[in-house]
Amino acid sequence: VLPSPEGPVPSVSITEIRQYLRAQGIPFHDGYSCLHTPSLFTDGREDQPAPTAGSAPYTLFIDKTTGSFLCTATLAEGTWQDFQANVELRHRGVPPLSSEEPEEDARRAREDARCIWDRALPLWELLDEDETSKTKAMFGISLVADATLKRFGVRYLRTAKSLVFPWFSPRDATLKGLKLVRAEKKGDAIAYVEETFPRFDSYRNLFGLPLIGRRDTELVLTGWELDALALHQATGVASLALPRGATCLPPALLPYLEQFKRITLWLGEDLRSWEAAKLFARKLNLKRCSLVRPGDLQPRPLEALNQGLNLTKILRAALPASHKSIVSFRQLREEVFGELVNTEQVAGIKWARFPELNKLLKGHRRGELTIFTGPTGSGKTTFISEYALDLCMQGVCTLWGSFEINNVRLAKIMLTQFATQRLEDQLELYDEWADRFEDLPLYFMTFHGQQNIKTVIDTMQHAVYMYDITHVVVDNLQFMMGHEHLSVDR
Repeated sequence: VLPSPEGPVPSVSITEIRQYLRAQGIPFHDGYSCLHTPSLFTDGREDQPAPTAGSAPYTLFIDKTTGSFLCTATLAEGTWQDFQANVELRHRGVPPLSSEEPEEDARRAREDARCIWDRALPLWELLDEDETSKTKAMFGISLVADATLKRFGVRYLRTAKSLVFPWFSPRDATLKGLKLVRAEKKGDAIAYVEETFPRFDSYRNLFGLPLIGRRDTELVLTGWELDALALHQATGVASLALPRGATCLPPALLPYLEQFKRITLWLGEDLRSWEAAKLFARKLNLKRCSLVRPGDLQPRPLEALNQGLNLTKILRAALPASHKSIVSFRQLREEVFGELVNTEQVAGIKWARFPELNKLLKGHRRGELTIFTGPTGSGKTTFISEYALDLCMQGVCTLWGSFEINNVRLAKIMLTQFATQRLEDQLELYDEWADRFEDLPLYFMTFHGQQNIKTVIDTMQHAVYMYDITHVVVDNLQFMMGHEHLSVDR
């Protein structure tokens, strides 16, 4: 749930941040999406490596959009207000507040991850070659060499028939969590089911990060761990996988991407991945980003490896993300062709539960406004919560602003629609469904009744940056406008 209007996120501008750092005499340099400064938290720590010549230890990163900071050396993090508080403490000679011990949930998740990790086997150590090749074939990685799997530390958990991808801390290489991926056959297609420890919203692993050297300046960002393996094997370039694929790029990961002068985004093979890549490039700074446009000859990296395509050539053909203000048709030609080839995808994300709605609206497209009207009690909220849930279950990051009914009631409605059964009659199933519901990219604003429009819009903008929201529901407009005569339906 996003912060309520009583304590709104005090927005801070990049100018104010720079002025404050100068006034406090803190040296900094301008990065792509963050400002870099020496860390307040590394003083007097014995385990800190001594800075090498020419590389001042600028390990603290301040996000230019939100002002929140992260120190990559100590993993201390907080808001802009926390940063200022730590600077004040330092002036008084008090040691800064170091990041506290991990919470109970995080600790338990690490223990679970450690147990699974110890039970999982490296893929090339299975009983016989036959089992190894069958397992590799099941995940479509027959061409991925054992050396690549070994380099990235991929294991296999036999009991769950899942590949296990580790999340090691970039600071001290301890195991912080895991992602399990299993393949399920659905007709001819293979669907991949993922599970993470810790839970999805606090799983912030850039898979492959410990393998990045200090001197690496070029990077390919993929949307999937197996794509990162295929890319590294075929091209030798540094490649990382985002924790939630094309769904979102959490700002907490930006500091780890600051060292790269050039980042190529190759997220997947559909138009949603392409849209996501354009969105992420804005966060990462357009000037240094290139995008691989999805197409028949440019599928996702693993598919390209399996088809024997030249991955280096595809990377070289990546398009710069920042375009000039004026273009000719020649520059748009490929994009127009892409839209003609993929008319279904261009129409938007289809609803799974409402085939009739797909005929009317074709699908959910970003940047469009749809208004549903009807008299009080006609079922607008009930319908829209299911309409939004349908998209959310397909990975569309959704933000709810319900001014009419409170979030608890709204979440109850949505959970019932999600479980497609009355949970009040089967309370023993509640935790199982609630756990699954919690993994959806769904966020609620805590507003109620009349609101100042600017506050609401600021909260939405903050949510879009933090959680890559692509679908906002406002229920309903009348409450938000705060008309005096609410007896009249408008």
